[in-house]
Amino acid sequence: MNILMVCLGNICRSPLAEGLMRSKLEAQIDSASLYIDSAGTGGWHAGEAPDRRSIAVAIQNGIDISSQKARKLVKEDLDKFDYIFAMDQSNFNDILSMAEPEHFGKIHLFLEYAGMGKKDVPDPWYGNAGDFESVFLLLSEACEQAAAKLLIGRK
Repeated sequence: MNILMVCLGNICRSPLAEGLMRSKLEAQIDSASLYIDSAGTGGWHAGEAPDRRSIAVAIQNGIDISSQKARKLVKEDLDKFDYIFAMDQSNFNDILSMAEPEHFGKIHLFLEYAGMGKKDVPDPWYGNAGDFESVFLLLSEACEQAAAKLLIGRK
């Protein structure tokens, strides 16, 4: 199972979602058949580590995302990944604009897929540590719900 988490710059939300989803699924799925990554629809931060506030909130909650490196979403990702989760409607639309019809079924608005409504994961970039904590908690719940759904789909 190949899963890609996508936000705008790949330094706040999608690295957190990548780390959280990995933490939810690694114990359930053989690591040889699980690949989780993240990317941004924009490439401004390519090669950079996640935002220090994302790293800090993840570490406070027992997840280390410090070795991740930002990268830009590329068209090949649409073939490589089984599930592509957009953190917000704008990124969802950007991904769809790159996609061919055969990719449409694998592209999802993340919170909607997780059963939490058709809404965006807020971007904490301009916020403070509390905003990052709120996003972490939201993503943790969404990853829990999405992981359960993905595991049911494997049976």
